[in-house]
Amino acid sequence: MKTSKRLLFLALAALLTLSFAFAATANAKMVKKVDNFILFVDQSGSMAMKGDFKVKKIEMAVQNILALNNAIPELDYNSGVYMFAPFEEMCGMKPYSKANVEGAAKAIDTGFDIFNRQTPMGAGLASIDGPLSSLSGKTALIIFTDGASNIGADPVAKAQALYAKYGDKLCVHVVSYADTADGQAVIEGIRAAFPCTVPADAATFADAGALKRYAQAVFYGEVADPAPKPAPVPMVKETISFNLNFDFDKYSITEEMTPILSRAKALLEQDPAASYVISGHTDSTGTDAYNQGLSERRANSVMNWLTANGVGADRMEAVGYGESQPKYDNTTKEGRRLNRRVEILTK
Repeated sequence: MKTSKRLLFLALAALLTLSFAFAATANAKMVKKVDNFILFVDQSGSMAMKGDFKVKKIEMAVQNILALNNAIPELDYNSGVYMFAPFEEMCGMKPYSKANVEGAAKAIDTGFDIFNRQTPMGAGLASIDGPLSSLSGKTALIIFTDGASNIGADPVAKAQALYAKYGDKLCVHVVSYADTADGQAVIEGIRAAFPCTVPADAATFADAGALKRYAQAVFYGEVADPAPKPAPVPMVKETISFNLNFDFDKYSITEEMTPILSRAKALLEQDPAASYVISGHTDSTGTDAYNQGLSERRANSVMNWLTANGVGADRMEAVGYGESQPKYDNTTKEGRRLNRRVEILTK
């Protein structure tokens, strides 16, 4: 029984962990690490061999490019696909789209002959400097190669020259299909020229988790979205309410009203920037039209008193509501008395 409870606890803990992880991911925002990237594919004779793979290395490179393309978020990169040994443009630099990269990858010839196809890898790195020199911002150059180089300039020296020219604006990453010690040594030499390099091989692309980590390390990061701002709290209008006991058809300010109005004036002066509505009301005695006019006269009486006692007229507006907004029961004498009121509300 204890074992069952422990297993249940562990299962719930795992579920909660996954839930929190999902929530963190769902609230994350992707931000690009580079402005441009180039996929640079070795199409020399040795890449037409299977080596340690069940398919040709060039076929493996195409498969890996397609997998990587699916893992790259469509942020506002510029991208291109090029070949070397010999140098060839499959897709020139343009705003990144998965369709463009997929089309270029699928157009790569994987049926070329092994023989009479040497590997001037150093020349290829020199040639890619042309597209690189036209770019602004940070660039990732991802090379898909087995590292074989049997003619021309030293590829490691060319990689070092690229770093000397571009510095931290260029990062070279090599996806290795090396099946010889010499080929792996060339790859390690190119990687060593760039402190930012992220190594990978065919196994990286065969594992979904490893591929996602690689794509994130090279292309983008995730930052938590800022918490949404709380909705603004509606401003509650401050009400200064007092009863002025007007008799029927009376709206003049009397002496006994002065203390109440003085307190109202003091409250208005606490916030000189605020504006106010002086609202007049009546009970239900009389016609609607008569009560409307009476309520307006009561509101104007209060506003005139406040203006005469130093409150700016531009801060106040007198409005009459007649009998339309009773707060108390008009069927009783006391209710009608209380409804004969004036209120001051902030705008």
